[in-house]
Amino acid sequence: MTIFSKIIAGQIPSYKIAEDDRFYAFLDIFPLREGHTLVVPKIEVDKFFDMPEDYLSKMLVFAQPVARAIEKAFDCNRCGLSVVGLEVPHAHLHLVPIDSSDDLNFTRHKLKLSPEELKAAQQKILQHL
Repeated sequence: MTIFSKIIAGQIPSYKIAEDDRFYAFLDIFPLREGHTLVVPKIEVDKFFDMPEDYLSKMLVFAQPVARAIEKAFDCNRCGLSVVGLEVPHAHLHLVPIDSSDDLNFTRHKLKLSPEELKAAQQKILQHL
């Protein structure tokens, strides 16, 4: 099981944002910016474009209301998205509140937010879903 599968199964706690029968969205605990959210399929697939077509096509539809809620919850120009896929061998999409393309630079130092700060970020997003 990947760490994301363990999070989906509830074996590892997470700051859940949204869930349906195919996808799970939760806060990144080492975010680029406050509100950085991961969207993952509930099936274990390593590479993003190896997901079955029905998952691939529905992932953005699932992510859309989450991205809109992020834009409303945080002072940002827009919600950026990125697929990197090197950190965990489980396909995932990053949703990040951004003001510039540099805000999606994954070589930057990650934030270290307290559990209270993560819970507050979660609540901000949930209020707009």
